[in-house]
Amino acid sequence: MTQRALDSSGETPGPSRPAMIDAGAELDPVHPMEPPPPPHRPGGLTTAEVAERVARGEVNDVPVRSSRSLTEIVRANVLTRFNLIIGVLWVIMLFVAPIQDSLFGFVIVANTGIGIIQEWRAKKTLDSLAVIGEAKPTVRRDGVAAEISTHEIVLGDVIELGPGDKVVVDGVVAEADSLEVDESLLTGEADPVLKRPGDPVMSGSFVVAGGGAFTATKVGREAYAAQLAEEASRFTLVHSELRSGISTILKYVTWMMVPTAIGLIISQLVVKDNNFKDSVARTVGGIVPMIPEGLVLLTSVAFAIGVVRLGRKQCLVQELPAIEGLARVDVVCLDKTGTLTEGGMDVTEVRPLNGSDEAYVQEVLRTFGTSDPRPNASLQAIIDAYPADGDGKAAWTVTDAMPFSSARKYSGAAFAEADGTASAWLLGAPDVLLPEGDATLAEIEQLNQQGLRVLLLARVRGDDLDAPGAAAGAAPTALVVLEQRLRPDAGDTLAYFADQNVATKVISGDNAVSVGAVAGKLGLAGAENTLDARRLPTDPDEMATAMEQNAVFGRVTPQQKRDMVAALQSRGHTVAMTGDGVNDVLALKDADIGVSMGSGSEATRAVAQIVLLNNSFATLPSVVAEGRRVIGNITRVATLFLTKTVYSVLLAILVVCTQVEYPFLPRHLTLLSTLTIGVPAFFLALAPNKERAQPHFVRRVMRYAIPSGVIAATATFTTYLVARHHYSGEGALAAETSAATLTLFLVSMWVLAIIARPYTWWRIGLVAAMGLGFLIVLVVPWLQDFFALKLVGGVMPWTAVAIAVAAAALLEFVWRWVGRRFGM
Repeated sequence: MTQRALDSSGETPGPSRPAMIDAGAELDPVHPMEPPPPPHRPGGLTTAEVAERVARGEVNDVPVRSSRSLTEIVRANVLTRFNLIIGVLWVIMLFVAPIQDSLFGFVIVANTGIGIIQEWRAKKTLDSLAVIGEAKPTVRRDGVAAEISTHEIVLGDVIELGPGDKVVVDGVVAEADSLEVDESLLTGEADPVLKRPGDPVMSGSFVVAGGGAFTATKVGREAYAAQLAEEASRFTLVHSELRSGISTILKYVTWMMVPTAIGLIISQLVVKDNNFKDSVARTVGGIVPMIPEGLVLLTSVAFAIGVVRLGRKQCLVQELPAIEGLARVDVVCLDKTGTLTEGGMDVTEVRPLNGSDEAYVQEVLRTFGTSDPRPNASLQAIIDAYPADGDGKAAWTVTDAMPFSSARKYSGAAFAEADGTASAWLLGAPDVLLPEGDATLAEIEQLNQQGLRVLLLARVRGDDLDAPGAAAGAAPTALVVLEQRLRPDAGDTLAYFADQNVATKVISGDNAVSVGAVAGKLGLAGAENTLDARRLPTDPDEMATAMEQNAVFGRVTPQQKRDMVAALQSRGHTVAMTGDGVNDVLALKDADIGVSMGSGSEATRAVAQIVLLNNSFATLPSVVAEGRRVIGNITRVATLFLTKTVYSVLLAILVVCTQVEYPFLPRHLTLLSTLTIGVPAFFLALAPNKERAQPHFVRRVMRYAIPSGVIAATATFTTYLVARHHYSGEGALAAETSAATLTLFLVSMWVLAIIARPYTWWRIGLVAAMGLGFLIVLVVPWLQDFFALKLVGGVMPWTAVAIAVAAAALLEFVWRWVGRRFGM
């Protein structure tokens, strides 16, 4: 916990000018506050008062969770539609058939347990990372300012604000020093709102410039954005093509399964005059494989394991589909500062202009460094180069201050010099403060081409920083040259995205030429194509064209960043935005995937789906790799599961139409599902996969699953009908079932062999192990009896193999044709 002592008056040290709130002042009628707030106490509450409020329950007790609770995890994994169906069928089978026909129920129990354990592991990872990345507002208590957790805030606390800070509870401004608050996340209004003492502030807004403090008037669930903040911070499963695609598939499966199952029940229990228990067992055997019960499980497990893997790399995934979403991204927009460069900078040179005295310029910069209690990276570099005295004071006195704003591109300060002379200064972007065509700009251009950042120190006529035209009339005094520290791993990350055909756009508030030089040093393709955003067209379509044709953009305002993301999205691009500053918040919120650095502002971390707690841009390829693993592997295993669903439904339809006994008992399909789908799918779902993510998940899966299921069902039923003519007498049905099982297993194995491509040693071993498992069942006597599988004679088994070989050849042809026709 960091602490900052207050001075004897109870106010924070520095140039800010806190103002007291009139307890009887009327508040903005648009944001009424009931009851009226207590008078502002600069030193904050006492420890005793905090304890009293906690005892009364006046505490910010909104739970901020990054994941579902254990109860919700258990409920979500256990109480599913398909678990209910299978559970009922399992209970029935326990009463009417041997235990081996009830194995499918034990498999579901095991699957559900695996799902709960894996999601619980992911929850613990998310929760621990969320604590690391949690915003800790600075609260004054007993005359001391200290960082505390948001849930420790009580009613009446005095909470300090600075650039990038998120307003965590509702309150009333008590102190304001050029305090500008962005409420766009609540109101949609993009322009920052200047706040004065007595003005309300709402939870969910954030500070873009200036500083101050506010008194908490509503905490916990009474706060305006409490529910929104809770929902935004928790584990969600929205906007996922995989999730929505699987839901669509399950809906179709339900529609197919219900009428087919009813027809099968009538066929086996009413039409056929067989043993009742055997009919029930075969009916259940036909219904159970229609349900792709493991598909949802494996999707959840794949996401959960992805979270755990990324958690080990200090990557907080605040919304799980972000793993999938980043893998689908085709444009990455990067903010230079904090992403391509490290946060710190170094002053390499100060060049006086127009005959200015260098010692005088240095004193101006030294005093300027004391004007902002929360300096940005540029001002911090100046503070480091020209530090104040040991007590933190300069020889001159700051009489007024205007904090840096991303929209203005400069900051300001007014001084009372040692001899009593008053002066006012601006420090910021030279191409904003200087008129176009100024001779100094040519000198600055040369520095920018070297990748250096240049600030202009200019003197304002008079001492009014807010006067209209103050910037236009400022007299250039000196150039401050800053060198930016490149991230050592940024070049490799840019090369990775280029190799993956992901376009990279560098969007920065700095000079375009300087940004382009930095990007060029890192090897960004197209870094020479720079564009000053002040010349960017406002028409969305023209802006989209400019975005596609250029790679580096400078002098971009926060609103322009948002518009640029929207322009790219209008052309069908999936856009990721990375950043760490408050000027990136709007763009991060609107991008398909928002990525924030862990050291970024509270507001930035709050709206991002992914937070890189280690502040390393190089972690992004790991997120992309996890997303591709999830998407590619779930597409593979979904094809396996739906092939089973298709052939199960078609077999049931064929049985109903021909009025024959259903060929399989539950034990047979449990064995086949385990060897050709269950075990292989688990390994395939978690395997490395670098295939580029493709859209249209449902369409891609069904293109392969439907023909594969039709071929498998047709081949199996053909073998079954041939076997019915071949065998007769007692035990004929068991022999017919064994022959049909052999064909179905071989065809399913070929589907598995196709899906396992491209082959590696472990994939070949996996397929071979499943085949060996089935062979062991066929040759070990007690396993033959347990699974009721015994091949009779020599003609029919070889006939079953021949039919399976023909089906495999047809499968190969169809898969290759689909791949050529529609693309893999």
